[in-house]
Amino acid sequence: MSILDSLVIGAGQAGLSASFHLARLGISHVVLDADTRPGGAWQHRWDALTMRDVHGVAELPGDTPPPRDRARANEAVPAYFAAYEHRHALPVLRPVHVERVEDQDGLLVVRAREGEWTTRTLVNATGTWSHPFLPHFPGMETFVGEQLHTVDYPGPEHFIGTRVLVVGGGASAVQFLGALAPITDTLWVTRREPVWRNDDFTPEAGAAAVALVEQRVAAGLPPESVVSVTGLMLRPQEREAERLGAYADRRPLFERIEPDGVRWADGSFEQVDVILWATGFRPAVTHLAPLHLRSAAGGIQLDRNGRGTTAVADPRVQLVGYGPSASTIGANRAGRSAAKGVQRALQSTNARVTSG
Repeated sequence: MSILDSLVIGAGQAGLSASFHLARLGISHVVLDADTRPGGAWQHRWDALTMRDVHGVAELPGDTPPPRDRARANEAVPAYFAAYEHRHALPVLRPVHVERVEDQDGLLVVRAREGEWTTRTLVNATGTWSHPFLPHFPGMETFVGEQLHTVDYPGPEHFIGTRVLVVGGGASAVQFLGALAPITDTLWVTRREPVWRNDDFTPEAGAAAVALVEQRVAAGLPPESVVSVTGLMLRPQEREAERLGAYADRRPLFERIEPDGVRWADGSFEQVDVILWATGFRPAVTHLAPLHLRSAAGGIQLDRNGRGTTAVADPRVQLVGYGPSASTIGANRAGRSAAKGVQRALQSTNARVTSG
């Protein structure tokens, strides 16, 4: 049986960063990726999303970021990732669909549809895109119109001539309204009153937002996204929607869904043709359940007061793209941290073997 020193699950930005740093440290590993081609979650984004529209793609380690132009993000970023994999000869295997990771006599066994691998350490870089969150509302199964989540968004032209209800208080909802309000009828609903930023998003503000996410991870709580604590900002391409009142007409959450619309607790009703659920994602970590990493609070507690990548419950496991490292900049830093965490775990194992 061949035993790897480490194994990375996921070849998005965090996974590629981790692989790069593992290679620099001389740690033998493979990267298992569920997609058929490079690009991580970016290859699944809608065609209308351009590099000019995205919040930014940080450069991969030792590289420069792709240009912020009008190229389609679902083409430009996968091409960038593919070139990076080739240039650094990263050991990516695809498509591999990991189903479970189990402990077996002190080693980690990664079981997938396509086979199994045994490794001493693990870097989990599966992100969130494959686990969209869809809240349940009474009557939602009776709706005769169309219901789509962010992962299904086909681009703005699809919605022309319909009345679209956008549900969610995050950046995706703001972007969808920005694209849809100028071309069709929209209605915005959020669970809480939106919090808008009017000041510049400085590095200090970003660090403060990340610190709030770190506090949750340090306490073993389920992480919130970094974006959820930064507040909302309008970009130039969303000013027309603002002028049209798309953001000012925001309403609180409805109570139930009916066949042709939604109804609030006060009895008021709005007819809609489409419900667009911009309700976010959850970490894709169900395959790690056999390792019992979750704390009593429901999240996976990480070391260094939430700033690290090592699972407190099992130091053999590193998590990148989880909690504070879910942003592109955070993912790169986490890749380096994870590689060092793998190195420490291997050194600790070797020390135990030597002393024994």
